[in-house]
Amino acid sequence: MAGTTESLARFAPELVLSATILAILIVDLIARLQPKRPSLLSGVALVGLSAMAGALWLTPTGDTSLFTHLLAFDGLARYFKGFFILAAALGVLFGHLSDEISRSRLGEYYIQLLCLTLGLSLLASAQNLLMLYLALELVSLPSYVLSGFRWWDRRASEAALKYVVFGGAASGVMLYGFSLIYGITGTLQIDGVAAALTAAATGGQGIAGQLGLLMAVMLSLAGFGYKVAAVPFHMWCPDVYEGAPTTFVAFLSVAPKAAGFAALIRFFVVGFGQPAPGAAGFPWAEILGIIAIGTMTLGNVVAVTQDNVKRLLAYSSIAQAGYLIMALAVGTDEAIRAVMLYLGFYLLMNMGAFFGVQLAGGERLSAFRGMASRNATLAITMAIFLFSLTGIPPFAGFIGKFYLFAAVLSVGEPFFYALAIIGVLNSAISLYYYAKVVRVMFLDKAEEGDGVVEVSRPASALLLALAGPTLLFGVWWAPLADLIDKASSILR
Repeated sequence: MAGTTESLARFAPELVLSATILAILIVDLIARLQPKRPSLLSGVALVGLSAMAGALWLTPTGDTSLFTHLLAFDGLARYFKGFFILAAALGVLFGHLSDEISRSRLGEYYIQLLCLTLGLSLLASAQNLLMLYLALELVSLPSYVLSGFRWWDRRASEAALKYVVFGGAASGVMLYGFSLIYGITGTLQIDGVAAALTAAATGGQGIAGQLGLLMAVMLSLAGFGYKVAAVPFHMWCPDVYEGAPTTFVAFLSVAPKAAGFAALIRFFVVGFGQPAPGAAGFPWAEILGIIAIGTMTLGNVVAVTQDNVKRLLAYSSIAQAGYLIMALAVGTDEAIRAVMLYLGFYLLMNMGAFFGVQLAGGERLSAFRGMASRNATLAITMAIFLFSLTGIPPFAGFIGKFYLFAAVLSVGEPFFYALAIIGVLNSAISLYYYAKVVRVMFLDKAEEGDGVVEVSRPASALLLALAGPTLLFGVWWAPLADLIDKASSILR
C-alpha cells in the first residue's frame, strides 16, 4: 500500500484533471465577452486532457493501493484512464463542432463533461464498495445535467427526468446490496470480500448466509446493469439517447459503459474470484450469461423496428453490452482481455457513428437519404462505423467479436456453446438494421428537398481520424492487444 505522498504522486492524473476543471471555470468567467471564447475554452480543455495523459504516462508503474485501499493503481486502472482521456477529448471536439451546444454555455458543458470524466476514472480504480458507490454518483450527477442540457427542448427535459428517476432507483438498490455484503462479510474492501467468502466457505456457511449473499450480489448488479444498460435496467437508454444532445450521447454511449465494465471486472474477479461456474458457491457465470442473452436479444430485436437513428443506436448499444457481458460471464483471463479489447474498438466505431448522426443534420432515416451523393465522406465513414459494429471483416469490430466468441467457446461447456450460438444469431440480426441505414445512404436517391450536407474540414478530418483506425485495427490489432496484455495485471 502506498503512503500518502506516494498516493498523491500516483493520483496526479486526477489532480491535473481537477485543475483543468478549475481553469475552465476561471477562463469562462474572465473571457465571457471575448469573441474567441469557445476556441479558448476548447483549447484549455484539450490542453488539460493532454496534461492528464502526460501525467498518466509519467506516473511510476507497479500495482499498489492508494489512500488506505480506497483506490487501486494497476494496469486495469491505467488502461481505462487512458480510455477515458481519449473519450473526453473526442467529447470536447464534438462539443466544439456541434450546433446543439450554445456557445454561451460551452464552458459549463466542458466543466460537467470533465467532472463526469473524473468520476469515471475513480470508478475504474475503486476497490472499496463505498468509494465505488461515490464514484458512481459522481458519474451520474453530471450525466443527468448534460442529458437535459438543452432545457428548452421538451425531449431533453423528459430524457433527464427519466434518467434521474431510473438512476436514483438503481443507485439506491445498489447501495442496499453493498450494505448486505458488508453485513455478511464485515468489510467494504472488494479484496476483503473474497477473503471473507473463502473463510465462510471453509467454515461451512449456512443456507441463510448463502441466500443473503445471493440477494446482495443481485441487488448490487442493479447499479452495474443500469450503468452498462443491461436488461432489465435498460429502460432509460433509448429515451435518454434520443432526447439528450447528440454530442453528449456519443460520449455517454461509450465512456460510462466502459467504466461500468471496469467496475464489474474488479467486483467479480477480485471480490468473488472469476465468475466461473460454481464460484463462491453460486452459478455466477450462468446468471451473467442469462442477463447477456436477454440484453443482446432485446437490443437487436427492438432495434430492427426503429426509424430514429439515435434510438436505433441506443438499442444497438444495449445489444453491444450483451456481447460484453457474455464474455464477462466466462471470467477467464482471455475473456477479460477480450472485453477490454472490444471496448477499445467500440470507442472508435460508436463515437464515430454518433458523430455522423450529429453531422447529418437529422435523426430520422430520411435525413440520411441519398447521403452518398450529398456528402460522400460522411456516407463512407458512417458505413465503416456501422459495418464494424456489426462485426464484419475487415473492420475492427470483427476482431473484437472474434475474441469475445473465442473466449466463450474456449470454456468447452454446453451452456457456453449455446451462449455463443445465440450471440452469433444476434449479430446476424444486427446486420439487418445497420445495413438498413447504409442502404438508405447509398441506394435511395436524394429527393428534391434534400440538399448537400455541408461538413466543415475539421469535422471531416475528425470523421476520417476515427474511421482510419477502425479499418486499421481490422487488419493489424497487435499494438492494442499487446497494450491490453500489459494492462491486465489484475488478472495475474
